[in-house]
Amino acid sequence: MMTRLGQFCFRRRWWILITWLVVMVAGATAVGPLFDNMGDANNLKGTEAGRAVDEIKKGLDRGVEYLVLVDKVDAEAEATKTTLNTAIAETKNIPGVKDVSGARPAADSKAVVVVVTLAKSKSQFKPFTDSKERMLKLKTELPGSTVEFGGGDLIGDQSNDAVQEDLNRAEMFSLPITLIVLLFVFGGIIAAGLPVIAALGTMLGATGILLGFSGFVDLDANVVTVIALLGLGLSIDYGLLLVARYREELTSTDDRLEALGRAWGTAGRTIFFSALTVAAALTGLFAFNIGRLQALAAAGIVTSLLAMLAGLTFTAALLGLAGKKINPSKKQLARAAEAKAARDSGDEIGERDAMEAGFFAKLAKGTQRYPVLVMAGCVVVLLAIAAPLLHITIKEPQLEGLPRSIEAVRVADTMNTRFGQTTQAAVRILARTDTASLDSYATRWSGDPAVLRVEKASKYTSDLSTVVLAVKGDGQDKAAQALVGRLRADRPAGVESWVMGDAAKLIDLNQRLRDGLPLSIAITVIAMFVLLYLMTGSVVIPLKAIVMNLLSLGATFGVLVAVFQDGWLAGPLDTLTVGGLSPYMILIVFAFAFGFSMDYEVFILGRIKEYYDQGKDPDTAVRYGLQKSGWIITSAALLMLIVFAFFAAAKIGQIEQIGLGLFIAVLIDATLVRCLLLPATLTLLGRGAWWAPGPLRKLHDRYGLREAPEAPAAPRAPEPASVA
Repeated sequence: MMTRLGQFCFRRRWWILITWLVVMVAGATAVGPLFDNMGDANNLKGTEAGRAVDEIKKGLDRGVEYLVLVDKVDAEAEATKTTLNTAIAETKNIPGVKDVSGARPAADSKAVVVVVTLAKSKSQFKPFTDSKERMLKLKTELPGSTVEFGGGDLIGDQSNDAVQEDLNRAEMFSLPITLIVLLFVFGGIIAAGLPVIAALGTMLGATGILLGFSGFVDLDANVVTVIALLGLGLSIDYGLLLVARYREELTSTDDRLEALGRAWGTAGRTIFFSALTVAAALTGLFAFNIGRLQALAAAGIVTSLLAMLAGLTFTAALLGLAGKKINPSKKQLARAAEAKAARDSGDEIGERDAMEAGFFAKLAKGTQRYPVLVMAGCVVVLLAIAAPLLHITIKEPQLEGLPRSIEAVRVADTMNTRFGQTTQAAVRILARTDTASLDSYATRWSGDPAVLRVEKASKYTSDLSTVVLAVKGDGQDKAAQALVGRLRADRPAGVESWVMGDAAKLIDLNQRLRDGLPLSIAITVIAMFVLLYLMTGSVVIPLKAIVMNLLSLGATFGVLVAVFQDGWLAGPLDTLTVGGLSPYMILIVFAFAFGFSMDYEVFILGRIKEYYDQGKDPDTAVRYGLQKSGWIITSAALLMLIVFAFFAAAKIGQIEQIGLGLFIAVLIDATLVRCLLLPATLTLLGRGAWWAPGPLRKLHDRYGLREAPEAPAAPRAPEPASVA
């Protein structure tokens, strides 16, 4: 199937190229609208905190509400008051502005804050910009003052803008460096450019599809992060594998269509399984009744399948377009001829020496001498790296996960420290009552050991009031969560009420995660097991792969705890220390890292299985397979590390965690696990690694997904190669 698909796209290259060009243009036009359509994906529908948000939205009779912070002024001076009152009166008269509060002074009387409320309308862009422009004039009307804008409505918008800047920066720097590395790998600009072009096609195509999704589900900035990470990482890996295998097949034939058919019948089948394993790893996220995770799963699955489709179709068409400008290197031709000559003469030792002349075969051979020692050493190292997991703290970082370069975040800090007002509350009570009654109820909690202060109640809508209970210590620690439990057990009498805020939302989120975790794990493990069984015909290989991946992921999360919770290397890495790991980030990194780990597992197992099926003994198949795939895996890992490193250098905490998490996962997997632990384990298992019960063996013989390549022709004689 893969052979026929590749050859079809090779022959019908112009139709395929035109189709992908249309997809890329449509995707490019969808980038801006996708960011504009991003909504609040954090609301947990059906939970108490989620129902409170729904009640607010249902009764809200206003539009955006934002804060105007005027600093470095004398709030008590009459001239200051007069200027502020004039600005407030003029802002109230702007069409689309519903209300403007009076100027409220800070505790030190060196700053004031004004709340601007816009009227509810389909578009609030002009009232927003007009009112901001009027307030900005205060900088000249009050010499020496500064004016900044903030509030909950602006934090999300400015954070999305910062995410877009981080993603643009990561793509802008990672793509050229990736192209340079590919240039060294392939020795020519055309061959190097093919995986990059396929990656662009994948990302733009996925963007267009997700714009359609945004009309039905709420998407946040993490969705675009997923597209960029998977689009760059997987597409470049797949393009690298396919182009490298195509050049290898050209060592034995001058017929490019035949060479492409063989490459797609082997490497194409491998990336088909790879994309399915990544998609299967993400499918487990659908088990959680959490819209944000389900949206991320959909984005990841769409992108991984598009990466596979781009690799199999777009890359084949591009190879057809490149024609004779892509050839094997002199070194490849010489090695192929040497191995074939030894094989034809019956010189098994000579053939083995030719096949095992490289670094990775020698590494595997050294590992096979002491498999128990190597395996034990790898396990000890991985467990040691995972040790920080023993004191992990689960929390959903809020303002601490955002850089202070964001204006609205700085305003929130000032409101908390100088005005005694919490912008993003850990504990908030919403009740269908008046403010006086809610104040009376909330005051009872001022003596609670977890409460720092009880702020004055305010109106949210015509019949809803809210009050914030500022907490001591971290807003999501056990004390804050215990306070939520006490409040939910002792509500205001006779009125409908809800307990919301960061601590309450974390409680509701953890409950949703506990409810969905067993099914999610079952889906992921079963899907991985079935796919690897269909590929290899073994029931031992899937179990080994799952255990090894769990060890690798444990080490990955150990590093994340050390960096983001404990603050290790926060200075050199320029990371935000947030005091814990977000449950969202844990699941995202787990799903994606698990998928990427299986990606490399499929790459190397596919090559080992080829040699094992040709009759090589298990140890020889491992050495040959590692030698043939080792440089590909190393090159692919290096390219992914480049991409993930730029994401880890982002300013937004959640992108930092995803980028660094995947960087560590790939680094550990492509070095310690695949180069040492895998060959040591397969050596100890021997032929048992490929075992399956009789009925399952027969089932695989009949239904297993395979595509045997044609027998290779005689190798071409070494000649000067034109590699563009």
